[in-house]
Amino acid sequence: MLSLMRKHAGTWIIKVILGAIVVVFVFWGVGSWTSQRLSRVANVNGDWITTDEYRATYNTLLDQVRQSFGNNVTDELLQSLQLRKRALDQLVDKVLMLQAAEKINLRVSDEELARWIRNIPSFQTAGVFDSRRYQDLLNRMKLTPEAFEIIQRDSLLIEKLRAFITGSIKVSDYEALEWYDWNNSTVSLDYAVIEAKRYTDLAPTDEDLKTYFDEHKESYKTEPQIKVRYLAFKPEAYLSKVTLSEDEIRDYYETNLEDFTSPKTVEARHILLKLSQDASAEDVAVAKEKIENILKMAKEDQDFAELAKQYSEGPTKDKGGYLGTFRKESMVKPFADKAFSMKAGEISEPVRTRFGWHLIKVEKVNPAGTKSFGDAKAEIQKKLQDEYSRAFAYEDAEAAYDLSYEGDSLETIAKQHNLKVVETDSFTRKGPDKGIKNRAQFASAAFDLPENEISDIQDFGDGYYLMQITDKIPSTIPELDTVKEKAKNDWIKAEQNEMARADANNMLTELKNGLAFEEACEKFGLTPKHTDYFKRTDSIPNIGFEPEISRVAFTLSEAEKLPAEAIKGQKGYFVIRFKGRQAPTADGFDKEKVEIKQRLLQQKKFRTFDAWLLDTRNKARISIAEEFQES
Repeated sequence: MLSLMRKHAGTWIIKVILGAIVVVFVFWGVGSWTSQRLSRVANVNGDWITTDEYRATYNTLLDQVRQSFGNNVTDELLQSLQLRKRALDQLVDKVLMLQAAEKINLRVSDEELARWIRNIPSFQTAGVFDSRRYQDLLNRMKLTPEAFEIIQRDSLLIEKLRAFITGSIKVSDYEALEWYDWNNSTVSLDYAVIEAKRYTDLAPTDEDLKTYFDEHKESYKTEPQIKVRYLAFKPEAYLSKVTLSEDEIRDYYETNLEDFTSPKTVEARHILLKLSQDASAEDVAVAKEKIENILKMAKEDQDFAELAKQYSEGPTKDKGGYLGTFRKESMVKPFADKAFSMKAGEISEPVRTRFGWHLIKVEKVNPAGTKSFGDAKAEIQKKLQDEYSRAFAYEDAEAAYDLSYEGDSLETIAKQHNLKVVETDSFTRKGPDKGIKNRAQFASAAFDLPENEISDIQDFGDGYYLMQITDKIPSTIPELDTVKEKAKNDWIKAEQNEMARADANNMLTELKNGLAFEEACEKFGLTPKHTDYFKRTDSIPNIGFEPEISRVAFTLSEAEKLPAEAIKGQKGYFVIRFKGRQAPTADGFDKEKVEIKQRLLQQKKFRTFDAWLLDTRNKARISIAEEFQES
């Protein structure tokens, strides 16, 4: 657009356009003061955060939640996750970081940015930056190259700031040893577990049930529900409108020929003997001799896959060294060069890479080739039909939306487009039970709508939709009679749990008063049990993964063998007693020292940067629009 205006600057066309813009400015202003204020969410040291920025960040977080929780997204979950606050915090932090980078004159040059973008694998074809792929992926993300490059420039600038602030941080050998000892020390326990299910024949009175229900009413609250009517513009309904000529299909084929070209690939197995890059000459020779002996066995017609299962040290060992089919650029160069020079059935001489020594057996060679127009024609026809039918569906959806914007009802719009208005039953945030492919996505869009307002065009993957809420059913606390059976079961579980907790703590008191562990177990009808030694992060032998039991266990010692109280675990309440502790061996630290120091360095850098950011935020002048403040 800017290039077009520069090209025609001074012409009558531009003068007319500019004149129209001036008229708009004179009569309407560049947005009134009120509209400008409403488009701003917060001010950070004089820099504004806009509503558009906030909405984009919030929607990104919301999409992440939907991907993680699927149909289980509820109003309560969203409220507990505080997405509004997190979105705003992210934007404030970003502004503060960019301001700090500006203050110390950090910059990202055009060449740095271009080099970084060129190196993103998603934008490459056969390892080389592909501008068409770049543009196509950005179109799918609904981003212009300019907008994407601004985002990436900011991201690189923030990484430079992070490196500047954390660049001088070090981790000493003493810190690494302290962490190693903490992480690798082990303890063992005596324990007994009191299970809630041992308490039977419990029955609440009506008064018990009423008291319990009154104390736990919120847990019985129903989910809010809505009813929706909608128009669906399905692409398959427009297929009959699509007409394609032979020339059009051929033109697509010739324009996108690379899409129908397949590179040479190889299907292979390998046997790997691992060897570090800085291995001594002696270690290299020993490993080579070993792999040459394996090669000799393979040449004597021993099954290569069985040899791989027996001798290979690579991750594909259990699959007989099978690597599948791969392109040349997907393997390290020495391996790829050799594999792609071989014929099917051949076994290579030993090949050295940064991973070690390899033997390669090529199972199949798939030569490069280009699919003929005849072979590709049906595929192209289907693709173009789908694209055109979606375009026709969207055009109709857009025309229908324009009518709704002018005040027409969905019924009126439906008659004009020969469509049927569909009405759903009431549904929660999980979505309608029938008729909708992407239920959660449909529900999310519907719940965001004001009542009776017709939505923007919604794309749920299977077509375009216009939606309208017809009824909202708020969440309510039901009468006890309607949930009596559930409340009864909940009361019983709560009573069982309390009885188990009380008995476990009574047993612990007996132990603290000097009763022997085995005698205490016998008194409470329990079997004394014991664990082997385990680390803090291990699954506890005979118990399983119980983080709280593990945490408490490592606070115990010979001087203080018993915890303050019984510990609730997955199987019931645990009474534990310290049995022993072992320190890790020193030689293990020598093997892990480099890796430990790298891990601790990253953690230290994150903590340092987070502390800097918090301090910067505390000193900043931040004002947030009233409607975006936490209530």
